[in-house]
Amino acid sequence: MTEQQNTPDQPIPSQAEAAPTDAAGANDALPSVEAQLQAAQAEAAGLRDEALRARAEMENIRRRAEEEVSKARKFAVESFAENLLPVIDSLEAAAADKSGDVAKLQEGVALTLRQLVSALERSKVSVIDPAGAKFDPHQHQAISMVPADQEPNTVVAVLQKGYLIADRVLRPALVTVAAGK
Repeated sequence: MTEQQNTPDQPIPSQAEAAPTDAAGANDALPSVEAQLQAAQAEAAGLRDEALRARAEMENIRRRAEEEVSKARKFAVESFAENLLPVIDSLEAAAADKSGDVAKLQEGVALTLRQLVSALERSKVSVIDPAGAKFDPHQHQAISMVPADQEPNTVVAVLQKGYLIADRVLRPALVTVAAGK
């Protein structure tokens, strides 16, 4: 007989005896699946925590940026106002002067004007003084056209200076322009 065949001396394994071995194998596999599940849950919790932290950080950045923009708007004129304070001081001193000396008053007004121009220049405000220049509709406003010996569309007279701030027109210069012949 072959070894595969049952002999009377060998007991035949029953299904009941074989089942515990299969159940034990299944129980061994369960801890592995449970461990994988716990690891996956821990990883998911970690990723969820990272996402919440990233969202909170983005919210903080957005809030800080809004605050900075708000402060920039609120205090945008602070530097300009600081530049004007010496001008105010000079005007107050002139107003308080009771001497009646016209020459002294004129000198004080001229100095105050220089202070004001200097304050404007520090704030990037510049003068548009187009006397003798070609008419530029972006920087000049023609009040009238007059016959003149100059080339047509040339500024003949400046009635009021214009002003720029960082290459943007605050006020166009009011001018008289030479008419064509």
